[in-house]
Amino acid sequence: MDADEIRRAVTRMFHEILERNHGADGLLLAGIRTRGVPLAERLAEQIRQAENVSIPVGRLDINLYRDDLSERPRMRIRPTTMPVDVAGRTVVLVDDVLYTGRTVRAAMDAISDLGRPLRIQAAALVDRGHRELPIRADFVGKNIPTRQMELVRVRFNETDGIDDVCILERGTA
Repeated sequence: MDADEIRRAVTRMFHEILERNHGADGLLLAGIRTRGVPLAERLAEQIRQAENVSIPVGRLDINLYRDDLSERPRMRIRPTTMPVDVAGRTVVLVDDVLYTGRTVRAAMDAISDLGRPLRIQAAALVDRGHRELPIRADFVGKNIPTRQMELVRVRFNETDGIDDVCILERGTA
Protein backbone atom coordinates (compact mmCIF):
# COMPACT_ATOMS: atom_id res chain seq x y z
CA MET A 1 0.00 0.00 0.00
CA ASP A 2 1.23 3.48 -0.74
CA ALA A 3 0.27 6.72 1.02
CA ASP A 4 -2.90 7.21 -1.06
CA GLU A 5 -4.10 3.66 -0.41
CA ILE A 6 -3.48 4.10 3.32
CA ARG A 7 -5.40 7.38 3.30
CA ARG A 8 -8.34 5.74 1.52
CA ALA A 9 -8.30 2.80 3.94
CA VAL A 10 -8.32 5.15 6.95
CA THR A 11 -11.21 7.09 5.41
CA ARG A 12 -13.19 3.88 4.90
CA MET A 13 -12.42 2.73 8.46
CA PHE A 14 -13.55 5.96 10.12
CA HIS A 15 -16.83 5.87 8.19
CA GLU A 16 -17.40 2.27 9.29
CA ILE A 17 -16.61 3.13 12.93
CA LEU A 18 -19.14 5.97 12.91
CA GLU A 19 -21.77 3.89 11.12
CA ARG A 20 -21.47 0.85 13.41
CA ASN A 21 -21.57 3.03 16.54
CA HIS A 22 -24.32 5.40 15.32
CA GLY A 23 -22.00 8.39 15.56
CA ALA A 24 -19.08 9.41 17.72
CA ASP A 25 -20.77 9.72 21.11
CA GLY A 26 -19.00 7.67 23.79
CA LEU A 27 -16.11 6.56 21.57
CA LEU A 28 -12.54 6.19 22.81
CA LEU A 29 -9.82 5.21 20.36
CA ALA A 30 -6.98 3.29 22.05
CA GLY A 31 -3.89 3.07 19.86
CA ILE A 32 -1.73 0.04 20.62
CA ARG A 33 1.88 1.18 20.78
CA THR A 34 3.73 1.76 18.54
CA ARG A 35 2.04 2.13 15.17
CA GLY A 36 -1.51 1.81 16.42
CA VAL A 37 -1.13 5.26 17.98
CA PRO A 38 -0.65 7.29 14.77
CA LEU A 39 -3.41 5.25 13.12
CA ALA A 40 -5.79 6.05 16.00
CA GLU A 41 -4.82 9.73 15.78
CA ARG A 42 -5.53 9.75 12.04
CA LEU A 43 -8.92 8.13 12.58
CA ALA A 44 -9.75 10.68 15.30
CA GLU A 45 -8.74 13.56 13.02
CA GLN A 46 -10.92 12.24 10.19
CA ILE A 47 -13.85 11.95 12.63
CA ARG A 48 -13.18 15.49 13.88
CA GLN A 49 -13.24 16.86 10.35
CA ALA A 50 -16.37 14.95 9.34
CA GLU A 51 -18.44 15.28 12.53
CA ASN A 52 -16.92 18.38 14.14
CA VAL A 53 -16.38 16.43 17.37
CA SER A 54 -13.15 15.48 19.12
CA ILE A 55 -12.67 11.81 19.94
CA PRO A 56 -10.29 11.02 22.80
CA VAL A 57 -7.25 8.98 21.79
CA GLY A 58 -5.37 6.86 24.30
CA ARG A 59 -1.99 5.19 24.04
CA LEU A 60 -1.92 1.60 25.19
CA ASP A 61 1.24 -0.34 26.05
CA ILE A 62 0.38 -4.04 26.17
CA ASN A 63 3.87 -5.46 26.74
CA LEU A 64 3.23 -6.59 30.32
CA TYR A 65 0.07 -8.40 29.15
CA ARG A 66 1.76 -10.43 26.43
CA ASP A 67 1.86 -14.21 26.69
CA ASP A 68 5.40 -14.33 25.28
CA LEU A 69 7.24 -12.28 27.92
CA SER A 70 9.92 -14.95 28.34
CA GLU A 71 10.73 -14.71 24.62
CA ARG A 72 11.18 -10.92 24.77
CA PRO A 73 13.86 -10.25 27.39
CA ARG A 74 14.57 -6.65 26.34
CA MET A 75 11.18 -5.18 25.62
CA ARG A 76 10.62 -1.50 26.22
CA ILE A 77 7.76 -0.64 28.57
CA ARG A 78 6.11 2.72 27.90
CA PRO A 79 3.27 4.32 29.80
CA THR A 80 -0.36 3.71 29.00
CA THR A 81 -2.26 6.98 28.87
CA MET A 82 -6.00 7.32 28.56
CA PRO A 83 -7.41 10.87 28.39
CA VAL A 84 -10.78 9.70 29.78
CA ASP A 85 -12.11 6.83 31.89
CA VAL A 86 -12.83 3.70 29.84
CA ALA A 87 -15.88 2.81 31.96
CA GLY A 88 -19.11 2.95 29.99
CA ARG A 89 -17.38 3.83 26.71
CA THR A 90 -17.01 2.04 23.42
CA VAL A 91 -13.27 1.44 23.21
CA VAL A 92 -11.88 0.84 19.74
CA LEU A 93 -8.50 -0.89 19.97
CA VAL A 94 -6.43 0.33 17.03
CA ASP A 95 -3.39 -1.47 15.65
CA ASP A 96 -1.49 -1.49 12.38
CA VAL A 97 -1.57 -5.25 11.69
CA LEU A 98 -3.83 -8.04 12.92
CA TYR A 99 -2.08 -11.39 12.70
CA THR A 100 -2.47 -14.10 15.38
CA GLY A 101 -4.88 -12.16 17.61
CA ARG A 102 -2.53 -12.26 20.60
CA THR A 103 -1.88 -8.52 20.62
CA VAL A 104 -5.60 -7.74 20.63
CA ARG A 105 -6.12 -10.26 23.45
CA ALA A 106 -3.38 -8.56 25.48
CA ALA A 107 -4.90 -5.14 24.72
CA MET A 108 -8.32 -6.33 25.91
CA ASP A 109 -6.73 -7.44 29.19
CA ALA A 110 -4.97 -4.08 29.55
CA ILE A 111 -8.20 -2.14 28.92
CA SER A 112 -10.11 -4.34 31.38
CA ASP A 113 -7.60 -3.44 34.08
CA LEU A 114 -8.46 0.24 33.51
CA GLY A 115 -12.21 -0.20 33.95
CA ARG A 116 -15.27 -1.76 32.40
CA PRO A 117 -16.04 -0.42 28.95
CA LEU A 118 -19.48 -0.69 27.42
CA ARG A 119 -17.91 -2.64 24.56
CA ILE A 120 -14.54 -3.26 22.96
CA GLN A 121 -14.04 -3.23 19.20
CA ALA A 122 -10.90 -3.77 17.15
CA ALA A 123 -9.58 -1.85 14.15
CA ALA A 124 -6.55 -2.78 12.05
CA LEU A 125 -5.09 -1.19 8.96
CA VAL A 126 -4.03 -4.63 7.69
CA ASP A 127 -5.52 -8.04 8.46
CA ARG A 128 -3.09 -10.70 7.31
CA GLY A 129 -4.91 -13.78 8.61
CA HIS A 130 -3.27 -16.71 10.46
CA ARG A 131 -5.31 -16.42 13.66
CA GLU A 132 -4.26 -18.43 16.69
CA LEU A 133 -7.10 -17.05 18.82
CA PRO A 134 -10.78 -16.52 17.94
CA ILE A 135 -10.38 -12.77 17.48
CA ARG A 136 -11.35 -10.67 14.49
CA ALA A 137 -11.21 -7.00 13.63
CA ASP A 138 -14.47 -5.07 13.46
CA PHE A 139 -12.86 -2.54 11.11
CA VAL A 140 -10.18 -3.44 8.55
CA GLY A 141 -8.42 -1.16 6.11
CA LYS A 142 -7.24 -3.98 3.85
CA ASN A 143 -7.05 -7.77 3.98
CA ILE A 144 -3.64 -8.90 2.77
CA PRO A 145 -3.25 -12.69 2.71
CA THR A 146 0.30 -13.69 3.59
CA ARG A 147 2.40 -16.77 4.16
CA GLN A 148 3.65 -17.59 7.66
CA MET A 149 7.26 -16.80 6.69
CA GLU A 150 6.36 -13.29 5.56
CA LEU A 151 6.19 -10.10 7.60
CA VAL A 152 3.92 -7.15 7.00
CA ARG A 153 5.80 -3.90 7.62
CA VAL A 154 3.69 -0.80 8.15
CA ARG A 155 5.38 2.58 8.21
CA PHE A 156 3.71 5.86 9.06
CA ASN A 157 4.99 9.36 8.47
CA GLU A 158 4.69 10.12 12.18
CA THR A 159 7.01 7.27 13.24
CA ASP A 160 9.03 6.44 10.13
CA GLY A 161 8.97 9.46 7.82
CA ILE A 162 6.99 7.60 5.11
CA ASP A 163 3.57 6.01 4.64
CA ASP A 164 3.64 2.51 3.18
CA VAL A 165 2.84 -1.14 3.76
CA CYS A 166 5.20 -3.82 2.45
CA ILE A 167 5.38 -7.61 2.62
CA LEU A 168 8.88 -8.83 3.45
CA GLU A 169 10.48 -12.21 3.93
CA ARG A 170 11.44 -12.86 7.56
CA GLY A 171 14.96 -11.68 8.26
CA THR A 172 14.85 -8.76 5.80
CA ALA A 173 12.83 -6.30 7.93
